[in-house]
Amino acid sequence: MTGHTGFKGSWLSLWLESLGAQVTGLALAPTTPSLFEQASVDSGITSVIGTINDAETVERVVAQTEPTIVLHLAAQAIVRASYDDPAATFLTNVVGTANVLNACRGHEGVKAIVSVTSDKCYENREWDWGYRESEPMGGHDPYSASKGCAELVTAAMRRSYFDAADTAMVGSARAGNVIGGGDWAENRLLPDIVRAFSQGEEVVIRSPEAVRPWQHVLEPLSGYLLLAQELASTTTSRAAELATGWNFGPADTDARPVEWIVERMASRWGPETSWRVERGGPHEATMLKLDCSKARNQLHWEPRLELDETLDWLVDWYKAEQAGSDMRAFTLAQIQAFDALSPSA
Repeated sequence: MTGHTGFKGSWLSLWLESLGAQVTGLALAPTTPSLFEQASVDSGITSVIGTINDAETVERVVAQTEPTIVLHLAAQAIVRASYDDPAATFLTNVVGTANVLNACRGHEGVKAIVSVTSDKCYENREWDWGYRESEPMGGHDPYSASKGCAELVTAAMRRSYFDAADTAMVGSARAGNVIGGGDWAENRLLPDIVRAFSQGEEVVIRSPEAVRPWQHVLEPLSGYLLLAQELASTTTSRAAELATGWNFGPADTDARPVEWIVERMASRWGPETSWRVERGGPHEATMLKLDCSKARNQLHWEPRLELDETLDWLVDWYKAEQAGSDMRAFTLAQIQAFDALSPSA
């Protein structure tokens, strides 16, 4: 997999470890603090530090590893950072994706590839309803546009090199706003809230009315794993059905405004919390939802946690970290608890 040192990649690496998978990851060195280090993710996998922007590095790792399934999560994942350095964002999210897919096309042992992009890959029209997989790709800001481009690259590579019976099946996955313990990124709402509350500072939010499809990080990861399993075991007759783009988002009721999230986080964290609105900053979409009926109907995938439960799990994780708990054991326990849940109806 790529991106194993990141927030989502660390959760996925731990989950795969717990399932007994042999995992090799290629990613940049972890930041500090990071879930990767706090949960000792590298103790159970083969970790390669490098960049997907270097085609030779990607080709070397794929050749040495001879993977059966490739999960591509490495990315520049912050909208505001894409305004600061758009060229680097396009390099990683577009060229990096092309490098990963190109490295895989020469290896017959690769059976399935899941390329992870974002819900922001769609041309946002500020609709009240969710975007379907057939909606046009687009993006106002460099990050969103880079994810739309990554989807186009994935589709072009699939049609050009992965359309025969003896080639890998390639799918792409578009998740909502993932949240959960161990996210320490800058300029991301929940980590910013946790940092401020932990230090007794006031949380500053820019767009209280902005609506996002919030979901626990394990929700889309369960979709990625299910999609990878289906792609790896698919028959030729189902290839056209499965080797496409997929949305893995929450129920419509869990698409909530930023203000709702902050208020509930404040009530859970404790009495000494406060926040204020400070308008300004670069453009971001106001309304964003995903239609996940395709994943529900064809993959039988469903979200398992309601948003209130997700926030409980998130606060529990950060409180445990502050208390000096064994965060590898705690994170694995949350994975086990999630795995035991039945998908919601």
